[in-house]
Amino acid sequence: MTTLVYLIPVALFLGTLGLLGFLWALRSGQYDDLDGAAERILTDQEDAPNP
Repeated sequence: MTTLVYLIPVALFLGTLGLLGFLWALRSGQYDDLDGAAERILTDQEDAPNP
């Protein structure tokens, strides 16, 4: 029973920390362009040096 006294606040703290991290990622625009990186890797870069 005394273990729950320690584990419940730790779980609530970690859950809140994860939620705050997710909200920060939403506000900073991490999820704005989901297809851009997937398409960018398929295109040839014009600035690549020629061997």
